[in-house]
Amino acid sequence: MDPKDRDRLAVEQAVRTWWPQSLKNKEHRIAWWREARFGCFVHWGVYALAGGRWNGKPYGGYSEHLMRRARIPLAEYIEKLVKPFNPVEFNAEAWIQTIKAAGMRYFVITAKHHDGFAMYPSDVYPYDIRMTQFKRDPMAELKEACVKHSIKFGFYYSQAWDWEHPDAPGNDWDYQNPAGDLGLYGGVTWYDEHPEILERVARGYVDKKSIPQILELIKKYEPDILWFDTPSKLPLSENIRILQAVREADDRIVVNSRLARGMGFPTFGDYINTADRPKEIYPQKGDWEAIPTTNESYGYSIDDNSHKEPGALIQLIAKSAARGGNMLMNIGPMPDGRIDPRDLAILKGIGNWFAVNGTSIYGTERTPLAVQAWGESTVKGNKLFLHVFDWPQDGRLVVGGVHNHITKAYLLADADQNELPAKRLNYYDWEIAVPNQPVDPSDTVVVLEVDGQPRTDSSRLLSLTQTNVLRAFDADVSTGLRYGDGKQNKEYVYNWDITRQAKWRIRLPKAARCELRLKYMVDDECQGGTYRISIASQIIEGEIPMDTHGEPAELSHEVVIPAGEHDLVIAPLTIPGQDFIRLYGVTLLPLN
Repeated sequence: MDPKDRDRLAVEQAVRTWWPQSLKNKEHRIAWWREARFGCFVHWGVYALAGGRWNGKPYGGYSEHLMRRARIPLAEYIEKLVKPFNPVEFNAEAWIQTIKAAGMRYFVITAKHHDGFAMYPSDVYPYDIRMTQFKRDPMAELKEACVKHSIKFGFYYSQAWDWEHPDAPGNDWDYQNPAGDLGLYGGVTWYDEHPEILERVARGYVDKKSIPQILELIKKYEPDILWFDTPSKLPLSENIRILQAVREADDRIVVNSRLARGMGFPTFGDYINTADRPKEIYPQKGDWEAIPTTNESYGYSIDDNSHKEPGALIQLIAKSAARGGNMLMNIGPMPDGRIDPRDLAILKGIGNWFAVNGTSIYGTERTPLAVQAWGESTVKGNKLFLHVFDWPQDGRLVVGGVHNHITKAYLLADADQNELPAKRLNYYDWEIAVPNQPVDPSDTVVVLEVDGQPRTDSSRLLSLTQTNVLRAFDADVSTGLRYGDGKQNKEYVYNWDITRQAKWRIRLPKAARCELRLKYMVDDECQGGTYRISIASQIIEGEIPMDTHGEPAELSHEVVIPAGEHDLVIAPLTIPGQDFIRLYGVTLLPLN
């Protein structure tokens, strides 16, 4: 059978039979997830014992991928990591109390990661926690604690990659199997080029380990959510078969997108996952979830000390909620069962903020308000929650684009809701008199109660006193431009031709002289080129320097922007290479 026919027939069969029925229950099953907005992701397994090191050598990257990266033979993995694993300090009650205090409303933990090891006693495939010195069932204890503290509970399960099973994709050092780093049997398209291997994988692994363990988890623990990963390691037809098994077992379970997607369907699950470790959020329609980490590894890493400040993650939470999404923030507990003290400090800082400001995140919807110079906003009913990252030093918070009448303004941290004076500046904009100092320097929330559903203007009001950052992710971009994944230094748009552009609709209450800084990067596909920036009646043209190859850089121009609404447009004039620049966006710094 042609590979396209295989997947097409699987999709047609799903659409004709069970999948439409599963959609009927979607709004009901996902309601709690939409309300929650913030959850805890936990990568914990026997790999924590190594902490990202093997035979004294630090491997960096994702520590939970150590078995693959160090190409550790299964027998050695069992002797040095599985058998000695004994998290004597593990306390499920303490874990869940900690994540609840951090403001998290749901909890997803790795029941089986890519190493194939089950962190629970599995009767259908006993490569599991009973092989360790730790004879308890941590998944059962965590489930019990989640129920006790009203936290939704679920599992990460690696349905496609499994480095233990002789018939599963991934392990090409013990078994010479496909989907590993050696790219055997055609690499990523192994299942199209070698249907005989796919038959072995489907019958030997999917039927005998993957689906049985997933059904076992559903029966034993009744999870609220199942989180799958690496769907490209199996063909769509197999992933659809796995999803069907989940839906038939329990149709109330929320399922993420990294199980079954393709053939014109962004997902057959309930919501979209964006890229790992985001710094910025690229545009996404519908229900979606971002999965940042406290450092840069998902599993516990001894050497990764790149832990973020709580404030940076608080702002990322606000940005994701402003764009209608959830944030599932990851921690990697230690091999003895304790949460890493570095993570505890972050969780405590976030929790202190949520204790005051949680209502500005929980149950909110995608904001209709344009990004502001001072930060972001969320909305719930007739309330706009202004997440002010850059507090105005003059005590005047200018809010652009609110057409409604503001009936009351106050600090969310003020239990008495003492009213802040609000003055309409024009049909679009308001000025709120705020204290000279923020309540929280990372994100102080101001509440605006308005008369009815918020009615807003789509243009972006430029501040004459604060720096204006116009991110490429917030631009109106031409069809065909693609988004970077939002990780550090990848928050750009690319895939240009000379017909494509990025545009921001901006507005000024009066004319302003500004320094315009265009942030960009050139890489191997970029051979320089020329650009055009147009704003109001001004046109600026220039050439891309090539002396900053592979690193973000800036070009600076001075512009005078008249009062009123204008389009700020960036487009290529010439593209000598395969692509133009990676465009991060524009900063407008008032010079008045």
